[in-house]
Amino acid sequence: MAEDVIFELNEIFHVKARLGIMTLLISFEEMDFNGLKSKLGLTDGNLGAHLRVLEDAGYIKIIKGYKGKRPHTTCRITEKGSEAFQDYLKQLENLIKMARAENK
Repeated sequence: MAEDVIFELNEIFHVKARLGIMTLLISFEEMDFNGLKSKLGLTDGNLGAHLRVLEDAGYIKIIKGYKGKRPHTTCRITEKGSEAFQDYLKQLENLIKMARAENK
């Protein structure tokens, strides 16, 4: 049933900014804060809030350090995050297949 697939979608990933973060991290494994901010067009505060949600869920790891004397934050997808995101993508694919089949 289509409604079952819809209700099973991971709501954490279903937010546009977090979908973008996870897509970039699954593609590149890790990115720094400024790279994510630039690619996604988010403010520092907005990106930080979305990263916290993903980190709290165990989907990403945030590594804070320094590059020279400047603070540097790197975000890396975790194994749990990679598996959960792949499951989310499969659910979306199933939803798309159902929608196309129902329109025939």
